[in-house]
Amino acid sequence: MSQNDLPYSVIRPAAWHAGVIFASPHSGRCYPDWFLRTTRLPMEVLRSSEDAFVDQMIAAAPDFGAVALSAHVPRCIVDLNRGADEIDPMVVRGTPRHPLNQRTLAGLGVIPRVVSQGRVIHERMIERAEAEHRIETCWRPYHQALAALIAEARARFGRAVLIDMHSMPHDALSHLQGPRPDMVLGNRHGLSAAAWLSDAVTEAVEDEGWRIRRNSPFSGAYICSAYGRPGQNVHVVQLEIDRSLYMDERSITPRPDFDIFAARLSRVIGKLAVLDQGKADRIAAE
Repeated sequence: MSQNDLPYSVIRPAAWHAGVIFASPHSGRCYPDWFLRTTRLPMEVLRSSEDAFVDQMIAAAPDFGAVALSAHVPRCIVDLNRGADEIDPMVVRGTPRHPLNQRTLAGLGVIPRVVSQGRVIHERMIERAEAEHRIETCWRPYHQALAALIAEARARFGRAVLIDMHSMPHDALSHLQGPRPDMVLGNRHGLSAAAWLSDAVTEAVEDEGWRIRRNSPFSGAYICSAYGRPGQNVHVVQLEIDRSLYMDERSITPRPDFDIFAARLSRVIGKLAVLDQGKADRIAAE
């Protein structure tokens, strides 16, 4: 990613129908040389923290009248689904050891310490100026773009709907009892989205024959909590997809039937892109 490139892309539909935004904050895969010189990990390990190919799947959203927002910056450089103040003192030199949330303690702050399976990213601690540079040039522009889209949707449609798209390692659900879900919907236990949206996402996913679970083990992270304001008609849900459904997790390559999976997911996207809140409310009440 060159200095002149934005750390994200926005694809708009010819006609935005219902104020729906599909976003992928963890699908970035532009690894600059300066970063690769600072890490101890090979590329295939760094990429294990990506939501690989999710941006390709949501690229269908504008065809159905929704906006698609995708990150270019990799998650292991800056995590866009964390707060700008979630700074790990074990990563950034000179950071006060103030009380930290569980994500940051685990090495998953805004400048991550580890990728999957706890593998340490950096050869050495980075300076505070470097952390602030990453936040200013990558984190802040993405969130400015997201906030602007949400504000525009509210102004034009009276509401904004954000479907924050993610992927999860297949093993992330190995501890769950009962049938393993294919997807996990997070709505901060109802705090980030009204019931009609969560019900509509659940119905669209189940119509494709997939199993979906709510808020366990993923209830939504920073983006859900920062933007989800159902009382102000801003509804945010996080949707985690089991990576094994569409990719080989070891080689980070699409499965032979990737196009079939993507077509099924596009039908889900198509239903949600034109979602009518009044109709969803009526269905939920029946």
